[in-house]
Amino acid sequence: MERPSLEINPPDTQEEGKLYVVDSLNNLNKLNVCPDGSQHVLDEEENIGATEENTSGGNIRNQSLFFVTFILTLIISLALVSFVIFIIIQTRNKMDQISSRLIAEKKNIEALKKITNMILKHLNRSGIKE
Repeated sequence: MERPSLEINPPDTQEEGKLYVVDSLNNLNKLNVCPDGSQHVLDEEENIGATEENTSGGNIRNQSLFFVTFILTLIISLALVSFVIFIIIQTRNKMDQISSRLIAEKKNIEALKKITNMILKHLNRSGIKE
């Protein structure tokens, strides 16, 4: 049985070392810039700033979505109201046509009644009875 060889990869170690050095320099820089105790406040401000940026972006997106929805609702409402007004006008025109036809038919019926009465009077005078 062979034992697995433990080889150290120098390039990986160097990269890890570089990252460690960069992190250490960043931490040292923070300590030099900020006195003791204020580092915690600085971290909180960075977190709050990032949260506010995310929240403000979300608020802008929500406001624009609300605005677009509101505009679409207004357009649809306007279209529906226009359609209802159009239907009311069409119905009124049809009702006017039907009313004028009924009046004309009423006149025709009255004329037919007069003619029927005249015919009946004439038949009664002439002596022909049914």
